[in-house]
Amino acid sequence: MPKATITFILYSFFHLYSCIAQDKTDSLYKLPAAEVKAYINKQPFLQLTTSAGTIDHQLLRQQMGTTLLPAFNNIPGIRMEERSPGSYRLSIRGSLLRSPFGVRNVKIYYDDIPLTDAGGNTYLNLLDANAIGEATILKGPDGSIFGANTGGVALLQSGTEAGENIQFDAKAGSYGLFQQYLSLRSNKHRGYQMHFKQAYQRSDGYRENSNMQRFFLQNAHQWEYKENHHLRLSAFYSDMDYRTPGGLTLQQYEENPSMARPATAVMPGSSEQKAGIYNKTIWSGLVHEFPVTSNLTHFASIFGSYTDFKNPFITNFEKRFETNYGFRTYLAYRHHRSDDLNWNSFGGVEWQNGRHTILNYDNEGGIQAAEQAGDAIKNNTYFYFLSSQLTWRQRLNVEGAVSLNYYGYAYRGLFPFAEEDYSTVRFTPNWMPRLAASLLVTPYFSWRASISKGYSPATTAEVRSSDNIINTALRPEIGWNYETGWRWLHPRGTFQSDVSVYYYKMTDAIVRRLRESGAEYFVNAGGTKQWGMEAALKSVLLRRPNAKSLQLLQINNNVTASFFHFSDYISGDNDFSGNRLTGVPVTALVNNMNAQFGKGISLFVQHEYASNIPLNDASNIYAAPYNLLQAKLSWQKAWTKKMSITLYTGVDNILDQTYSLGNDINAFGQRYFNAAMPRNYYIGLRLN
Repeated sequence: MPKATITFILYSFFHLYSCIAQDKTDSLYKLPAAEVKAYINKQPFLQLTTSAGTIDHQLLRQQMGTTLLPAFNNIPGIRMEERSPGSYRLSIRGSLLRSPFGVRNVKIYYDDIPLTDAGGNTYLNLLDANAIGEATILKGPDGSIFGANTGGVALLQSGTEAGENIQFDAKAGSYGLFQQYLSLRSNKHRGYQMHFKQAYQRSDGYRENSNMQRFFLQNAHQWEYKENHHLRLSAFYSDMDYRTPGGLTLQQYEENPSMARPATAVMPGSSEQKAGIYNKTIWSGLVHEFPVTSNLTHFASIFGSYTDFKNPFITNFEKRFETNYGFRTYLAYRHHRSDDLNWNSFGGVEWQNGRHTILNYDNEGGIQAAEQAGDAIKNNTYFYFLSSQLTWRQRLNVEGAVSLNYYGYAYRGLFPFAEEDYSTVRFTPNWMPRLAASLLVTPYFSWRASISKGYSPATTAEVRSSDNIINTALRPEIGWNYETGWRWLHPRGTFQSDVSVYYYKMTDAIVRRLRESGAEYFVNAGGTKQWGMEAALKSVLLRRPNAKSLQLLQINNNVTASFFHFSDYISGDNDFSGNRLTGVPVTALVNNMNAQFGKGISLFVQHEYASNIPLNDASNIYAAPYNLLQAKLSWQKAWTKKMSITLYTGVDNILDQTYSLGNDINAFGQRYFNAAMPRNYYIGLRLN
């Protein structure tokens, strides 16, 4: 590990613990004993039975605001990547293995409505970074009330603020960056709230053929038409397109990291083919929540989306038309018998149906040409869930939950050979149990333990990947996760820690393969054995609200150790058993500092380190370790009694590291590397 990294970490911990040792409390800001809504009910941070990370509104606004990566990577066990501007990948505890792009194997909800479609895919990059107000990430397989996944669950909320508010934000920066954001919030009518968001973002990108732009509109309404009777409507439209520069070999990456994938004697290059993604999606959901009795609450939602997707690629021009719709409903029962014993229980069902038309043509310089192959796929997934929580004397929490998951799909050819009837593939219904407990050992220290099962069938993009072949042989991933951990909150509230240790064993892991043409396909590859440790430490070293100089100093340290290996993995004549899990660094560190000074000045600095990363299943080619450093300086001034202005500027990749953020794993022709931006700058203005 580089000396600079070690020095930074030791410096942070030295100040952290020297602060805790102080006797004076009047100058210290207390961290809140936050409540976390990991499931249906909010629970105190110390008593939460699951391993979870939260991203609050403050952390999101301290970041650059054009991408979600720095904020999400603050959570131990989470690795978010961006191969080029707009091309997200999200991994929870190694789930990146089967995601060459996009988000798979992780269930995501937005405003309590599934953003993940019936085919298992999530277009997370459609959301503007400012559209998310807060996020809770449940780490490890948790299908108890959320359905099939082996990576984890992300619960996103569009906003947490109330009241009347108008906000405008605009920034410009290096490589043609421009972002504009407008938010209007109103609650003039009693019991009714409206929130409108509009955003536009563009960038030329650092590499050739890596420009992007996104136009985003969202409208949300909430109506309390009767006491505790809530009706919510949330909808967004996103029009996004971004170019994909393609992977480079190590030699190309070292000689000119800004180049796009070049042409070869037999294959055109990314720029020549105008390779890119064009996605227009409309998504909406309606939620109704009301009390049936004083102890019983009913929740129901209906939702749907439509996507028009185009992907000119090196070898073909793909068009997809996707329609998804479904519902989710449950009953929640809360029984507060006494201070000694309380009981909560809820049960329900979630159902989704998807219809995808996937068409492939020749790509002649970014123009659709002759037909290659076309298929229609229908997905049907639903699950029943039941969960109960018993709390004894506000110290012991015991939770038991289970879901029964059904999944199947049907397909038929459209061309070159048209089929009238659908062929159907159904998987055996699968139980996903979870048993967990937490014990408040002292008022400030808690211990927890859990065991849970993961289950995840192949997504539509894996069943029918870019080789244009329906792969009915893919089996679902299945695994068991065993975990323990502890949390500690300092009595003065100035420091909190959250540590997890786990072992996850999975069978039938789905991994990516590439044919000689560059087209991908997927196979089941034995299993994985994953030992891991995660630690999140938060501290406030100083709080002096009336000081003329330094008023607040807060430091966060996040550590991830991932000892992940393949097991029983034989591919042809190769035995990869015991090799490191592809795409996962053993060590990841994220440290940040928030300092606030007098006269409305604040400084946020974040450091991120990742150790070397195996780029293929053979574990003989690695991406080098890297250190990232970014900073943001802000100045806020009250303009009038009702209006404030904030000026800010920032630098990303201060150390000017050459690194690949979003490697192409198991890439054909050893084109693994996608260079990220070198040092870049931005400046912005926000009106409130």
